[in-house]
Amino acid sequence: MSLSVESEWTNYTIPELKDKSNNQQYQDNMLPFPYEIRNVDANLNMQLMKDFSGERTGFVEVGPKKWVFPSGYTKAAQSIYNFKLRSDDVFVATFPRSGTTWTQEMVWLLCNNLDFQTAAKVPLEDRFKFLEFSCFIHKKVKEEFLKENMANPEYYKIVQSIDNPSWETLTKSQERRFIKTHLPFSLLPPSLPQAGCKIIYVARNPKDVAVSFYHWNRSIRTQGFLGDFRKYWSYFHRNLQPWTPYWEHLKEGWNMRHEENILFIFYENMNKNLRQSIEKIAAFLGRSYSVEELDQLESYLQFDNFKNNKSVNCDLMKKLGIILKDEEPFVRKGKNGGWKDYFDNDIDAEANEWIEKNLIGTDLRFPA
Repeated sequence: MSLSVESEWTNYTIPELKDKSNNQQYQDNMLPFPYEIRNVDANLNMQLMKDFSGERTGFVEVGPKKWVFPSGYTKAAQSIYNFKLRSDDVFVATFPRSGTTWTQEMVWLLCNNLDFQTAAKVPLEDRFKFLEFSCFIHKKVKEEFLKENMANPEYYKIVQSIDNPSWETLTKSQERRFIKTHLPFSLLPPSLPQAGCKIIYVARNPKDVAVSFYHWNRSIRTQGFLGDFRKYWSYFHRNLQPWTPYWEHLKEGWNMRHEENILFIFYENMNKNLRQSIEKIAAFLGRSYSVEELDQLESYLQFDNFKNNKSVNCDLMKKLGIILKDEEPFVRKGKNGGWKDYFDNDIDAEANEWIEKNLIGTDLRFPA
């Protein structure tokens, strides 16, 4: 997805391949997608589409872990699995609402000589491509966005491009690639650990994730959640929200933490000691800066400054009507423990039992 009017995506159309034999050879060399993709149970699907109004065809579940996605993932799965990696690619991989945006901006600046001027001018979405976003743009929802923006040719043109597959645009790019994904490792290219690229995986405790994801599902119309938090929690902890199951996602990341090119970090530690996290990520990326430069970056990333940064807050998506203006902002509160304002005693007890059950057999533990 790209929301910058002057970005390479705005005028991008997929060119016809003149050499059909080369195209066929590429298809023949593609790895088969290794998992079965099935429709979610029909009755459950009807309820999900009623409560998540951004999907109009139905939801699917993928493989034995039953990853949940909207119907658009079906056509994209093999292409994403076969996405050609480059040794200098940088990924930020997370379960949604785990400090992704914060980490992306930090990583991009560390890798680009703290170029605050470009960061202010170019939206983060254009600097850090969201690998699977097009899977979540249902054609009927896109038609609604187009109709709503007909009076503004500039906005209309941007909406036309929002479902261009990121993996195709990234393949065309001649620049160093920065890639955001919420996909679990098992659905990403299998060569990822050996490709030489850098992957930063950020984990956040499930209670705070659930609250933040609830608000985001209500805010963005491609998800379009219409219920209250209690109903949302029921979907979330039963693994019926796209990108779930949450615990399998985290465990896959945790089990990859010893790979040389993968850095596993906790959002809670970033929040508690931002400077230490900046230095750790900089070292992982092979970047070095002076004390004064790190002071500047730390100040820039402090939440009170970050939440007012238009470049990372999806402002244009609000203007396009993709994000509702009267819901919570994209960058919300940025604190640990905000879940306490939403969990009643029953939900908290259920959550604690769910957490305890899923931590059995693993040494994964969240920071206190």
